[in-house]
Amino acid sequence: MATFIEAAITVIAAFALLLVNTLLLVWTERKVVADMQARIGPNRAGPFGLLITLADGMKLFFKEQITPRKAEVGIYLMAPILALLPALLIFLNIPIGGSFHIGDRLITLQGVDLNVAVLLILAFSSLAVYAVVLAGWSSGSKYPLLGAVRSTAQAISYETAMALSLIPVVLFTSSQLAGFDGGVGAMSLATIVEAQAGSFGGPIPAWFLFPLVPSFLVFMIAGFAETNRAPFDLVEAEQELVGGFHTEYSGIRFAMFFLAEYINMFNISAIAATLFLGGWNGPTFSGVLPAFFAGAMPVVWFMVKTWALLFMFIWVRATLPRMRYDQLMQFGWKRLIPVGLAWLVAFTVVTSVRQFGAPWS
Repeated sequence: MATFIEAAITVIAAFALLLVNTLLLVWTERKVVADMQARIGPNRAGPFGLLITLADGMKLFFKEQITPRKAEVGIYLMAPILALLPALLIFLNIPIGGSFHIGDRLITLQGVDLNVAVLLILAFSSLAVYAVVLAGWSSGSKYPLLGAVRSTAQAISYETAMALSLIPVVLFTSSQLAGFDGGVGAMSLATIVEAQAGSFGGPIPAWFLFPLVPSFLVFMIAGFAETNRAPFDLVEAEQELVGGFHTEYSGIRFAMFFLAEYINMFNISAIAATLFLGGWNGPTFSGVLPAFFAGAMPVVWFMVKTWALLFMFIWVRATLPRMRYDQLMQFGWKRLIPVGLAWLVAFTVVTSVRQFGAPWS
């Protein structure tokens, strides 16, 4: 019973954190894009317009739910839940801070630490595609169906590149910690953060970003496409698809898709910070700050790194125009995947030489 209560508290706390983060993220995006376009942005609801997202959420919650006459009702109602659930489950695998003791109990700021977390993230990100496909098909309308078909092709293209970008991270983690062991234990996110502790020498932190720059770039580009963000937001291109796969959704059902998109933005940024920027590693200032604030610094570092990457999502949206669909597919299959494969082969050769020595020596 105690274990069940702890798990329930963890899930509720994670969902609450994601909700608050989404409220802040939507407000930040509106303000930053407004500043970049010389507009005012939200400034009415609450101080600095901070409550505008809460007002939007309440409006959607109480808005009338309209179900299309030709919809497959069961699947139509299940699709928003299927979009939101994988986003929450992915976040539960991400360590947002170090561990600490309360009495005799060890508290870890991570929902669950699995030794196959990297594979689990890829699996759950694939499940999100089913939500989009089922939402488009079950709506009984041609425009959502077209958006769903686009989403399927886009996801297959960029999930492949994302998976290729993560293999060097696992191999490098394995070689850094305990030698080459096939990479099984090195797929734990907590282990990957541990491998980035310390520095490469001098002031340079031991972030995987420095030796694995191509992996980071491929992962972030694929992340933009996976979250349907500009310039890869062809799934919901309003000018062509009247809103995309969720055209026939209204009220809280639409809000669930909207929430899933922004949670996935946070997840991609948090995963990138964990895999490439050292996660919650950083100076704690234990001799300078009081004990409580020094203990909270890992969470602060994690959030700073994650929000820095979230700012990139907003910046790109305000800067780059949407790609044509043929350009999107060509870039995925003819540019990103070959680059990911070439980098993987080169990294594997270098790692093998480091671990086992050159075959010609």
